[in-house]
Amino acid sequence: MDAPSWDEMYRSRDQVFSGNPNPVLVTEVAGLQPGRALDVGCGEGADALWLAGRGWQVTAVDISPTALTRAATTGADLAGRVRWTRADLITTPPPAGVFDLVSIHYFPLPRQPDQAALRGLLAAVAPGGTLLFATHDLAGLSPRPGFDPSDYYQPNDIARLLDDNWTIHVNETRPRTAPTPAGTHHTHDTVLRAQRLR
Repeated sequence: MDAPSWDEMYRSRDQVFSGNPNPVLVTEVAGLQPGRALDVGCGEGADALWLAGRGWQVTAVDISPTALTRAATTGADLAGRVRWTRADLITTPPPAGVFDLVSIHYFPLPRQPDQAALRGLLAAVAPGGTLLFATHDLAGLSPRPGFDPSDYYQPNDIARLLDDNWTIHVNETRPRTAPTPAGTHHTHDTVLRAQRLR
């Protein structure tokens, strides 16, 4: 989907997501020291607002202006802790070495021959910082016209690219702990949590 398609999806209904943070984020980040976070594909802002409420300074990025406006309105009381940013992180990488947490949840990151978008996100993690990548388990996804799940990065793909500058703490498939969104049947997530050492 391109930028107009994403924006149309958000404009087509009053609320797309539940307004609750992703359970994987809550589980994996709860023990981390707050710092600077990048929320990739922030949508309506539930993850960014959860992080900000726990002391993180968040840069929340999405391609949809409608989603960002909705998120900023919801989180008006945390305006000083979240910077809502419209950008396409597939084509424009975030600043390198800046973030103590780069959080990527259910973001459709397409495979590229040069892996530029993925490498840009990895480079954004500061030394000592954490990469958290979560997506739907491929076993619950089937190709359909215009969409093939194998065209997108999975945690194992990313884990194979991490060199000895990284330590992998979690790389697993696990059952979802929250009800699946209406109209979907996803029962498992795949999760990668890795720390950049230097």
